[in-house]
Amino acid sequence: MGSFEIGAVLPLMQFGPERTTARWPDIREMALRAEAIGFDTLWLPDELLWRQEEGPPQGFWDGVSMAGAVAATTSRIKVGTWVLSALHRNPGIIAKTAETLDEISGGRFVFGLGAGHEWPGQARPFGLPEDRIFARFDEALRVIVPLIRSGHADFEGRFHAARDLSHVPVGPRPGAIPLLIGGNGPKGQRHAALHADIWSGYTEERAQVEELAPRLATLDAICEEIGRDPRSIGRGAGISVNPLQPARYQDNVISGSAEEIADAIRSFREIGFSQADLMIGPGTIEAFEAMAPVLELLRRDRDAGRA
Repeated sequence: MGSFEIGAVLPLMQFGPERTTARWPDIREMALRAEAIGFDTLWLPDELLWRQEEGPPQGFWDGVSMAGAVAATTSRIKVGTWVLSALHRNPGIIAKTAETLDEISGGRFVFGLGAGHEWPGQARPFGLPEDRIFARFDEALRVIVPLIRSGHADFEGRFHAARDLSHVPVGPRPGAIPLLIGGNGPKGQRHAALHADIWSGYTEERAQVEELAPRLATLDAICEEIGRDPRSIGRGAGISVNPLQPARYQDNVISGSAEEIADAIRSFREIGFSQADLMIGPGTIEAFEAMAPVLELLRRDRDAGRA
């Protein structure tokens, strides 16, 4: 079994009926604490606005701006977008954004990318398209991947174009920024198998391996179909965790004691995931502090594997 990394998703989303908002000093403190207690990666979501059937909308801080701030604030931990939406931005500028974040971080950036989505109600209010999302993503990748890998793109499509476009300047890892593509369905997995270093999915209804295990099988099948060694692609599991709740308080959230949470995270490693990326509720410094003993238990596993 290869290395197993643990990431933490920083809370850029308003939460609760009061729409509680983590301010930058809070986010900075969580980022520094996560680095200190041993998380491998800090992830910044890229969402705009969620409209619910009831109650006021839920807003987000801009993920790219926060990724740059976190990269400049931290010194050792990797910083990634989870995942940057190709629907929200021009693909050439997306590639430039990724290169700039790698420069700011000193080569610690993980380029998480996805097709984006209109749900729940965030595309139309911003004047963004709501149709042909995967067709748009197909074209965006034909610009982004050549730019970050070879430094040049020339493409004319229905939705996107890059006209003799040079990718300059470049950061500390020319052509080598790790690319993660997120997507729970087979379309996202195919894009990942074709282009990415890592595929990432996430649990929705149950924070248990039974929900994600079938997706590992479909990823393997797609890799074999296109002639890629399935062992050559990393596998990320996005999981909601709340260390302040009793065990089994919610089906879609891992909770309980440090030992119970560590055991649940280990179960994803045991079925073949190479990383677990934790959405830590309720988005407070207290919740991040409560993850310290969980990280200590998982660090012992890693140390024992090296012995």
